[in-house]
Amino acid sequence: MARPSRRRSPYTVRVTRAFALLACAAAACGSDGRDRPADVLAFSRTAGFRHDSAIIAATTTLPDELAARGLTIRFTEDAAAFTDANLARFHAVFFLYTTLDVLDADQQAAFERFAGAGGGFIGIHSAADTEYDWPFYQQLVGATFASHPAIQPATIDIVDRTHPATAALPDGRWSAEDEWYNFVQSPRGDGITVLLTVDETTYSGGTMGADHPIAWSHERLGGRAFYSALGHDGTRWSEPAFVAHVLGGIEWVLEGAP
Repeated sequence: MARPSRRRSPYTVRVTRAFALLACAAAACGSDGRDRPADVLAFSRTAGFRHDSAIIAATTTLPDELAARGLTIRFTEDAAAFTDANLARFHAVFFLYTTLDVLDADQQAAFERFAGAGGGFIGIHSAADTEYDWPFYQQLVGATFASHPAIQPATIDIVDRTHPATAALPDGRWSAEDEWYNFVQSPRGDGITVLLTVDETTYSGGTMGADHPIAWSHERLGGRAFYSALGHDGTRWSEPAFVAHVLGGIEWVLEGAP
């Protein structure tokens, strides 16, 4: 598949790893994620656009928020963490703002075995801008990034309020400012439950029409999977509704893990 065009930053080639390593140290984990077991392994390696502020905010916010729920998370940008032995130490893997090709063939195979055995997957925002040539991953994340307009406010419709990822969201419709992803294909169908859609009449630049999913979940490849296209900017991690959305998705995934 030809990769969609993607806005790049000066960090495209010079990937900044220091931020993730600092966050990793704060969470008492090694740079390869292999110090001790945890519930979630968060992987933020990038080979394209890098959401620096969002990665920093997430690695600052998630440890305390999950600890309050009795859960643990480890952060890494080292693809060498994707081995059978190391992945067995976690219940789920969180593709945290990954972009483009981040794993080699052996690492991909280890992750496929992990997910096929019931291991969970969480993906956020540019996780859909990752591994275009890996069919298993494209099925796991659920849809492929195509484009986005400028960051702007829009209105979100909460399609399924019974899911933990939506249970704490505002009543009625949810207004937010974000980078609204358009996808190559709709994730609807084939076992996927759409949780949120964005109303294209409330902003400019949408290409998917009246039905534009932006968050969903499924259990079609072994373990549970949750993806949300929200969260482009680090400021979103200071918004209680957004944090509750992500935490609810993580908790749902972990509930189904072996």
